[in-house]
Amino acid sequence: MLLIMFALKKLLGGLLMPLPLIGLFALIALFLAFKGRKFSLVIAFFGLSTLLAISTPFVANLILKNNEPTSLSFHPSKHPELDKIVVLGCDINPNSVLSANNQLGNCALTRLVEGVKLAKYYPKSQLIVSGGGYENITNSSLMYQTAIELGINKNRLLQNPKAMDTAQEAALLAPKLVDFKVALVTSVLHMPRAQDLFSAQGVTSIPAATDFHNFAALPFHKQLVPNAQALLAVTQYSHEVIGTTWIKVRRWLDPEAL
Repeated sequence: MLLIMFALKKLLGGLLMPLPLIGLFALIALFLAFKGRKFSLVIAFFGLSTLLAISTPFVANLILKNNEPTSLSFHPSKHPELDKIVVLGCDINPNSVLSANNQLGNCALTRLVEGVKLAKYYPKSQLIVSGGGYENITNSSLMYQTAIELGINKNRLLQNPKAMDTAQEAALLAPKLVDFKVALVTSVLHMPRAQDLFSAQGVTSIPAATDFHNFAALPFHKQLVPNAQALLAVTQYSHEVIGTTWIKVRRWLDPEAL
């Protein structure tokens, strides 16, 4: 039952992302237009125009520029010691024919590279790789194998393969992190929500954010052309807005939740 509820939550959250949500509204509007309701054409036009607009680097930059502070990146000069490095899971592409690193999505690989970099900078620290998966392959197992191939001794590694979302990652890892100096590695847009969930479990963390965007660096003419990368970044931002709202609702209903 819990797995069904979890799947439904993920399905609903996915449908609320910009592309499926606006696409669905446009589809319904066009259907109504064929039924003779002219105003629905206005809705369809507005929906598709919005989708094109948020797919441009120019608009994406307006949305993201105040939500990706560079202060969330990690600076070793400010932290002479570190006990634990926690790398949160992200996207994977299971395919047993491929090597572990080629099964990690860009987001997961970027996070792991940051974690491995810190592990080499702090040779006495423990590197914790987290995240569940599917088809009997997990984020944590792929990160674990890749970290070893990148030179990290397996005795320094710990997996957390059962967590299917950030709340579970925080709850399952908290007993191993409380009272230690912990660096939390995740995407910059995800960092505030991740730190909030770990803090709720009694874990104080140092942010080590990855996946920064800077669409403003593109030539201006390219900023006006819709592209998949800009839409993906806005989708990631939308995911965090919905995730944060969900946490607030859960805590309003039950102060002990999450």
